[in-house]
Amino acid sequence: MSTMDAKRAADASSNGDAKKAKRRLKIDFHTHILPADIPKFKEEFGYGGFITLKHTGEGKADMMRDDGHFFRAIEDNCWSPEARIKEMDKLGVDVQVLSTVPVMFSYWAKAKDALRVSKFLNDDLAATCAKYPKRFLGIGTVPMQDPTMAAQELRRCMTDLNLAGIQIGSHVNDWNLDADELEPFWAAAEELEAPILVHPWDMQLDGRYKDYWAPWLVGMPAETTLAILTILMGGVLDRHPKLRLCFAHGGGSFAFTLGRIEHGYNARPDLCAVKCKKSPKSFVGKFWMDTAVHDNDALAYLVQVVGEDKVILGSDYPFPLGEQQVGECVETNTKFNEEQKTKMLASNCLDFLKLKAEDFM
Repeated sequence: MSTMDAKRAADASSNGDAKKAKRRLKIDFHTHILPADIPKFKEEFGYGGFITLKHTGEGKADMMRDDGHFFRAIEDNCWSPEARIKEMDKLGVDVQVLSTVPVMFSYWAKAKDALRVSKFLNDDLAATCAKYPKRFLGIGTVPMQDPTMAAQELRRCMTDLNLAGIQIGSHVNDWNLDADELEPFWAAAEELEAPILVHPWDMQLDGRYKDYWAPWLVGMPAETTLAILTILMGGVLDRHPKLRLCFAHGGGSFAFTLGRIEHGYNARPDLCAVKCKKSPKSFVGKFWMDTAVHDNDALAYLVQVVGEDKVILGSDYPFPLGEQQVGECVETNTKFNEEQKTKMLASNCLDFLKLKAEDFM
């Protein structure tokens, strides 16, 4: 190589490093993954209701109920970290935070069996993150139907498996998230300062909700909003102020009904102020939301309501209802300045998880 060629190569490398240094980090906090193979839990436990995975070839598979009923078609980006990384590179996503698909929560099962499912999923998640530590972080799942058992598995996730937090459902069978029975779990979560993603699940699927994908389009936002309402009015954040909570899908309709919720709290304290003497608005700024609202104006209003430090990039990858061009609602939004975009694309997530950008550069 000539001296001139060497200089050109060095200049090109230097420019590339400079561009990389200037490029904004992008962390997708809300993504879902499954193991490549799922045990036949029905055979192991002696009763059904669990999800299995039927590979159909060419990077495709069907999520199946163990009674043979079809649940959802998926592709290899739902179980293969290598397939995900290729798509992440195309989308400009540096890091994904991985969590299980909510149908795997198994809160309806016997607690000891749900713990077995949780441990299987969490171990698999931890192995994926350990294999690609610069690209993936994991948040586990716990058997919430037994709060003491859930607290124990939460501790294992945070201390033994080196996961970044956990994901829980918007309710636990007949319990809303303010149920007294859940106190051992909330106490452990506060002690560990464990980041928790609250994700809607188990929506009504029949009756008036059976058409037009209504459980996902209407039911999910309602579930998330109810979860927030019960946590605030139920005094969960009042009793456990150090809890670190992030609500999926932009918090559902919470930002857009907060005025009504606050008015209801003040107008009917006999119904709304039974467990907590602090108003719902007083807690705003003490929890996080993700950006998965699919509308620039809606996202701008969400930021206005909950604060620019409390909104985290989340796409719901790899499902059809997720944001297909990850971060588009942030990056193309003319109502945000560059500092706000940087916060939503990575800094807020790092703050929520108590991590540093240098860990992923």
